[in-house]
Amino acid sequence: MDTPAFLADAPRFVFFTGKGGVGKTSVACASAIALARGGAGVLLVSTDPASNIGHVFDTTIGASVTAIPAVTGLSALEIDPHQVAAAYRERIIGPVRGLLPAAEIDTITEQLSGSCTTEIASFNEFTALLDPSATQFAQFDHIVFDTAPTGHTIRLLQLPGAWTEYLRGSGDASCLGPLSGLDAHRETYSAAVRALTDPALTRLVLVARAQDAALREVARTYDELTDIGVEAGHLIINAVLPQSDTDPLAAAIARREDAAIAAIAAMPATLAELPCDRIPLKPVDMVGVQALGTLFDSTTTVYESTDAVEPHLEPAPLAALIDELALDGHGLIMCMGKGGVGKTAIAAAIATALAARGHDVHLSTTDPAAHLADTVGEGPATMQLSRIDPVEATERYRQRVLRSRGADLDEQGRAALAEDLRSPCTEEVAVFQAFSRLVHESRRRFVVVDTAPTGHTLLLLDATGAYHREISRNLGADRGFTTPLMRLQDPTQTKILVVTSPESTPILESVELCADLERAAITPWAWVLNNSLAAAHPTDALLRARAATEIAHIDAVATRYSSRYAIVPMLSSEPIGAVRLASMTGEVDIEPLRRPLEC
Repeated sequence: MDTPAFLADAPRFVFFTGKGGVGKTSVACASAIALARGGAGVLLVSTDPASNIGHVFDTTIGASVTAIPAVTGLSALEIDPHQVAAAYRERIIGPVRGLLPAAEIDTITEQLSGSCTTEIASFNEFTALLDPSATQFAQFDHIVFDTAPTGHTIRLLQLPGAWTEYLRGSGDASCLGPLSGLDAHRETYSAAVRALTDPALTRLVLVARAQDAALREVARTYDELTDIGVEAGHLIINAVLPQSDTDPLAAAIARREDAAIAAIAAMPATLAELPCDRIPLKPVDMVGVQALGTLFDSTTTVYESTDAVEPHLEPAPLAALIDELALDGHGLIMCMGKGGVGKTAIAAAIATALAARGHDVHLSTTDPAAHLADTVGEGPATMQLSRIDPVEATERYRQRVLRSRGADLDEQGRAALAEDLRSPCTEEVAVFQAFSRLVHESRRRFVVVDTAPTGHTLLLLDATGAYHREISRNLGADRGFTTPLMRLQDPTQTKILVVTSPESTPILESVELCADLERAAITPWAWVLNNSLAAAHPTDALLRARAATEIAHIDAVATRYSSRYAIVPMLSSEPIGAVRLASMTGEVDIEPLRRPLEC
């Protein structure tokens, strides 16, 4: 195995971050293996709410340190949001259980059931790993972090500073329990800030694909991290396709990747000057120690598959699903799934096609890293674009609360209210309210929502469920009411599309997403298999080898997971602009797509 430059003289903490779907988990797992095989003691940690490192190593990994049997010196840990949140609640509620009335205990439990509590509980686990006095991790020479997709990671890394600032304020309590309880963690939070901003202790590696969107995301990430004092040390361009002169699809992808990589030179000078490693695309899924051991090996041989890659698939165009969606005339359409599978493009293609049919459409995103305008370009005049920006939504919410609840307060009361609204927990409420407005709007028009990657979306649904329980408790079962959760549960009002790609890890995560949705009594309406090489019929040896691995996954979706699905082939050009989006759906009449877009 070749040792890549970004692992040379690795410090104690190595973070891998980037846009969803760029291969952070694969790179982080392969890096942990390389460091362990070099004789170091390594702990691999996932901070992703939808972690899949257990699947990658075929080992059950949870909230406790677990040795990886196949690699001497390597252990792993998943910061499971639900487990750590349950333990956090118990630490607060346990001491008063039996001392307070049951009804009051139930109220406290409900107050601590939101995604904000989950976030802070996970954050406490994260900061403990960065604490130099944490003896339970002293045996490890390196701690490698496989982080959540960019927006969630930025939030996680910002929290040490956010909570440090919050603890400097005043107030009696927050939604996280007594302020004194938070104050006890002051030094831990400060130590986390010092570790994150010390290049001798922490190396942050930005991972991207050779795609315009992924590289733009890397540039934004670099700027945001620099603003909070975290310096990136390396850039990785992952899964680069070798040049091909025989396959038009492979040649087009290679040209597109070369152009994207060349554009790095035009990015901010500090980013362009980062050491950059390119990792070639491999012919197999990065699942298992043997496959991961080839990721940094430049001598890997591509074997031509002897299996037929002409998949004999029944036609399953996205246009057929859109025809069925259009029959409703209005409603909420949510595209969910793992980062990097193309949710934004699929949501934009569906919204554009519905608008081209003359429907009133609102296309929105809850993904902090998504940029719909870049994807849609010019489109139908009957389509509106928006984005639930957490910062903007939180500021609007703060101002609204200050105007309403603060109107009758004296100066001291308004100051206390303003201080309480500076808590990072305020964002949870603000984003939920913005999402609720979209749900309500779908009663009269089509609202297509491009959601954040899976873990972040589940936290949003947790908030929706908490609000539903609160309304139910306050109004009682005999009162008529409709909450956003009830609309999500009603298939006549909401259509959930699980967007994935025909690869092992995205399919697994999609299955787990469906299980989470079913527990909330939400049933997915359809699956969309995006970027299918098998459906694109490549002739290049490397692409044929990868296409061959898709067949079993496509069959599994068709026969086990969903009776309604669509397959979107890999395109030779990125799906940007209304006409290219139409090619994803199989639309023939593209003239309605050429009209100016109204935002």
